[in-house]
Amino acid sequence: MTDYDVIVLGTGAAALTAAVSAHEGGARVGLFEKSDKVGGTSAWSGGQIWIPNHDKMVKGRTDSREAALTYLDALSHGMIDRALAETYVDTGPEMMRFLEERTPVQFYSIPDFPDYHSEFPGAKREGGRTLECPPFPYQELGDWASRVEASPYYPDHTMTVGETTLGQPVPQPASPEVKAARRAVDARGMGAALIGRLLKACLDRGIEPQTGRRATELILDGGSVSGVRFEDGEEVRAPNVVIATGGFEWDKALVRAFTRGPMTHPVSVRTNTGDGLKMAMRAGAMLGNMREAWWMPVIEVPTDLNAMGQQLFTYERTMPGGLMVNRKGRRFTNEASNYNAFGAAFHEQDVSAFQYANLPCWFIFNAGFYGEYPFLTGGLTDTFEAGATPPQWVPSAPTLRALAERVGIDPDGLEQSVARFNANAAEGRDPDFQRGEAANDLWWGDPRWRGSPRATLGPLGEGPYYAIEVKSGALGTKGGPQTDRQARVLDVDGRIIPGLYCAGNAMASPMGMTYGGAGGTLGPAMVFGYLAGKGAAARVKQDSPLAVTA
Repeated sequence: MTDYDVIVLGTGAAALTAAVSAHEGGARVGLFEKSDKVGGTSAWSGGQIWIPNHDKMVKGRTDSREAALTYLDALSHGMIDRALAETYVDTGPEMMRFLEERTPVQFYSIPDFPDYHSEFPGAKREGGRTLECPPFPYQELGDWASRVEASPYYPDHTMTVGETTLGQPVPQPASPEVKAARRAVDARGMGAALIGRLLKACLDRGIEPQTGRRATELILDGGSVSGVRFEDGEEVRAPNVVIATGGFEWDKALVRAFTRGPMTHPVSVRTNTGDGLKMAMRAGAMLGNMREAWWMPVIEVPTDLNAMGQQLFTYERTMPGGLMVNRKGRRFTNEASNYNAFGAAFHEQDVSAFQYANLPCWFIFNAGFYGEYPFLTGGLTDTFEAGATPPQWVPSAPTLRALAERVGIDPDGLEQSVARFNANAAEGRDPDFQRGEAANDLWWGDPRWRGSPRATLGPLGEGPYYAIEVKSGALGTKGGPQTDRQARVLDVDGRIIPGLYCAGNAMASPMGMTYGGAGGTLGPAMVFGYLAGKGAAARVKQDSPLAVTA
């Protein structure tokens, strides 16, 4: 006797999509969440999805399967499984249509947001592959409205991505009238919009998340999944289990064992401690992509600004007039590159000194820069305070040499780096790291000069000068059990573990080490969540005594 046909572990975008997909396939679905709140890191996110070749492209713009696969191949470094890449590209539009036709989930394309590596073959320099949901009225969720994770990174939950500095460097805020209308119905944007819509889809189907339920072990019967054992000892039976429990970034031992470089400041929910990974390992799963994460530079801020004591470091480093240096005072990368690619710079080794060459590192700016682009707010914002001054807790000094001595940077190196940077920036070029040449660089930076290197390149002006240390963080890890095209988990011999599925950051990401564009985390999560639910429901029908065979 089984309790459910399909058990889904987790309540992020991958898990909720899997639950809806399985239910629509005729399965009885049990949905379990470790935390007391639902939504996971998906609810904290920008809520965008990156889906190539969909049917919502802005008029006059096109995409193709071939272009998308060419792009992913160009970024692969041998880490992207071609079969999974094809499955992702082919299934993404199907997943979107499924949700839009059967649930409150709706998407619209963001027209100008370029792919993160737009100089590579197959990329969309003009954007279009990134989509998001309109704000969702949380009053439709009833008592569940207060049980969804609230992101500490954007305290005004009415905003959409394009209205914040996560979507564009100088945001375009909604009008007071629009904001008031959203607040009247508790309409929330970004990741909250996506999760709210998916949660409503589950609730409409009678799938109510069971919170505070931490799964610890899969129950196996003759090598096949037959249920889940929870932390309190209870066993819940089902012949199919979808692991969508998030990554392992908050388990220091797992991070040390698997990731390719330091990652000290995860920005995800703290419940992402690798529970699903451990369960799959005990069941004999083969692992993949374990060294990778969705890397993100992070800066520490007081907890009265952000409860996590940190904030994402995104648009700030793209603005003209700032630069980053390591302990030797040297620039070490293109400051305007996308945040995931930026992570690789933190993993570079100084083999002579046997230490990471670019950690610690600092972002150097002056009072004039901060007056134009204030960023130490604790979270994403839709407004700038013109003429703002840096907080007193940020190290400062009247000269570069004094600043370097204060924070532990080589003074000669810093002065030399700034002199070279200033001379080149004044000419609108960066021969050292090509800042201002990529479409991503030109999308970010100051929009008054969008499309020109001037948008991101400008000399560091006069003192006083400031330095804020930048840490190696991540949105989440992206390694886990290897799966096939149907999100079925494979064992160490490449065989399917019957009844076990995986999706989201709990699985070995089909994106390898790369990040195709904004929404490149949630896009694959939802596609493989959809496939997991669909496949699990089909397996239930196949195994049913009422199934008719030819």
